[in-house]
Parts: sequence; C-alpha cells; structure tokens
Amino acid sequence: MPSVLIVDDEPNIRRMVGALLSAEGYDVRDAADGRTGLALAETIEPDVALVDLMMPGDLDGLGLLEKLRERRPDVPVVMMSGRAALTDAVRATKLGAFTFLEKPLTPEGVLLALASAFELRQARRTAATLREDLGISGEMVGDSPVLRDVRALIARVGPSDARVLITGESGTGKELVAAALHEASPRRDKPFVRVNCAAIPRDLVESEMFGHERGAFTGATDRRLGRFELAHTGTLLLDEVGDLGAEAQAKLLRAIEAREIERVGGGKPIKIDVRILAATNKDLTKAVADGSFREDLFFRLNVIPMQLPPLRDRPGDLPALVRHFSARHRSRTGRPLVSWHADALAALALYRWPGNVRELANVVERLAILHAGSEVTRVEVLQVLPAATLGGLPSVTPETGSHGTADPGDARPLSDALDAYERRLIAAALALSDGNVAEAARRLQTDRPNLYRRMRRLGLAANGDG
Repeated sequence: MPSVLIVDDEPNIRRMVGALLSAEGYDVRDAADGRTGLALAETIEPDVALVDLMMPGDLDGLGLLEKLRERRPDVPVVMMSGRAALTDAVRATKLGAFTFLEKPLTPEGVLLALASAFELRQARRTAATLREDLGISGEMVGDSPVLRDVRALIARVGPSDARVLITGESGTGKELVAAALHEASPRRDKPFVRVNCAAIPRDLVESEMFGHERGAFTGATDRRLGRFELAHTGTLLLDEVGDLGAEAQAKLLRAIEAREIERVGGGKPIKIDVRILAATNKDLTKAVADGSFREDLFFRLNVIPMQLPPLRDRPGDLPALVRHFSARHRSRTGRPLVSWHADALAALALYRWPGNVRELANVVERLAILHAGSEVTRVEVLQVLPAATLGGLPSVTPETGSHGTADPGDARPLSDALDAYERRLIAAALALSDGNVAEAARRLQTDRPNLYRRMRRLGLAANGDG
C-alpha cells in the first residue's frame, strides 16, 4: 500500500485530503507543522509527501522541502498553496519539488499529482534494484586512501555539468562512478542513460545514438528515439567510448559542440540538453597519438579526467568488499550467509585480481553458493584461485612465512613489483589481524611505527588499531 505524508497547518485540509486518499487505498499520515512532518518522514519514509507552502513555525513549506531533499532525496514532494506567488513556485521547483498544486484543491488534481509522483517513486526503486543487480548500486565499498580520493572528486565534480572521462581497467567500477556522478548532480531525478559503444554494430551507431525516422532505411518501420534524446535533461554515459569508429567519433563531436542532433532520415535539428560522461579501459592518449581516436573529441570528453585504481592497489578494501558481496548474495537469494576465516581473506589479498572488483564479486558469489552456511578457509579459496596464480609473486603469508617462486613474466619495474608485493603482504597481515595494526606488525615481525610508515607510503588503511 503506497504511503502519503500530508503536512498542512489547516485541519480541514488534512482531514479532507486524508479521507480522499484513504478511500483510494493510500496509507495516510499527517502533521500540522514542518518539524513534526520532518520527524515523521524520517521515521516512516513515505512514498510521497504533500506539503503546504505557508506554515507557521520555524520550518515552513520551502524549508521542509529543502530538508526532505537532503534527508529523504528519493521521496517526491508535491507542494500546495493558495497564496503562492510565481517566485515561490519557481523556488520550490528549483529546490526539487515534483509539482505544485494551487488551492482550492480538486480531487482529480490531487489524485493525478500523487499517482504521477508515486510512479516516479516506483521508478527510482526499480532503478536502484537494477543498479544493485548490475553491481552499480552507487555504493563504493572501502576506505582506502585511493578510494577516498575518488569519492572526494565525485563530491566536487558531481554537482557541475562538466564532462568527465572515467578511465581504468575492466571491472574497476567505471559505471558505478558514472552513476554516482549522476546522483550527485542536479540532474539526479532525470534520466541516466548508458550506451555501450563497443556493442553497437558500426552501421547502426548513428541510429542508436541519434535515433531514426520511419522509413529512414530498410527495417526502420517506426520512428525511434536515440540515446541522446532519451537522456535529454539527464546524463548520458558513453561506455567504452574508445571503441567508436572514426565516422561515429566525428558525429559525436558535432553533437557535443552544437548541442543538437539529427535523427537518421530526418532533416530537422533537435536541441538536446545532456551531461556527457565517458568511460573506457583504453589508453586514449595513446589512441590519439596513433590516430585511432580524434584529438579534438578527446579534449571535449576529457574536461575532468578520473582514473580508477585497480583492486590490487587497494587490497586493504578487500575484506569489506568480501563482506559486502556476501551480504548482497544473501539478500538476493535468501541462502545462508557464509563466514570468512582470516586465512581465506589473506589468500584473497595475495591474488592480483586481473578482473578487479567484478572478478572478486564473481568469486565471492561462487564460494557463497558452494559453501552456504559454512566457513570459507584458505583451502576453499585456493580451490578457485590456484596458488600458482596468487599475484605472480612469491606467495608469502605472514602466518607461515612460506615462499613460492616469482613469476619471470612479470615485466614491471623492480620497484613497482616490490611495492605491489609489500602491499599484498601487509594487506594479508591486516586481514589475518582483523585490521589490528599492532597484531599485523607482530605477524610481520616489525614494529608498529615502521608498519604505519609503510602503510602510508603504499596507500593502505586499517580498520582498527591496537
């Protein structure tokens, strides 16, 4: 049953609107002032809030709207007033009001506004569920210094309309970061549209991006809107943008510069208002140098560069990620939760993770399925991650001090390889010690200040201290 919160200082309005909505099957709560309404919204989280503009007290309708947008951003707010000026309506819209109803209210107007607002609420819930299923829930798990830097950059850049080029290896969470940038922007309530440039056949790129008119080509039986139009007023993510061909790059550049597109088979320019984010696992600087990617398009997309770290550079986040993916698997399937022995986490920390966070999610899910309700140890981990693959470096564990053999195929500079090895050793010791730095130092046979210095140099964080 959808729930509605009515906040109005007029008892008659609360009574009549409440009776109308209750008869329509809504679960109705009401409050006579802004402070009470805010407390109720924080307690019950309604699906929709119906708020009067003019209310006595220190929190009027606009103030309540502003607070609700901060604390319950997914709840659509319908404003109502009988004495509102145009400036009030404009300000309410800018603050994020879903719509504005003038008093005296009509049953039809109230029901139509709430039905539309409830549809938006459902769409937001569905989108959140889909993002969770796709692993782009917007929740970036971990507290490593490199991840804190990414969060800080999102907080600074998100509220702007600047184009952002997100780069990083496959599986590092580029789409998750794009979704977070969208959620941090004033366009958060508008469409977030993703197009996988690598998956579009070259002869259909223009149609997919810009749409087509009926009869534009064989098989075009209906008009189709392209991704640019679908993302109008919202955000468009050009995923794997480095895979676009030369012709598509030229048309994309024109659309960005002119802020307009033309459907295939149509001769009328269409103005578009989109924020463009781009993502790629390719080195576009190198692609520009060898002529496979246009330099002018690269400059247009690369207003704000954002490089995502691979998982091997943030091994301290691994225990938190394992717990997160375990809990997510349980919530999706209802299967018993697995527990993770410290030596299992240490073994995971020694692996290089070429597939990054996406690969880790798959491994955690596999182990959660195979060992539901039991404890996962190093033995189970090595069954899915053979010891020979643990990092291509000596498989030393702080617990045993046993050594394997270095991989002669690791062509990194010696200093980088040693740093990576030291980072994984310390991360494994921290995992075995549940984040206790003093205990990790004991396992590594060093003192705590020295371990702290090494952790700072390598960008590692601990969950606790001893």
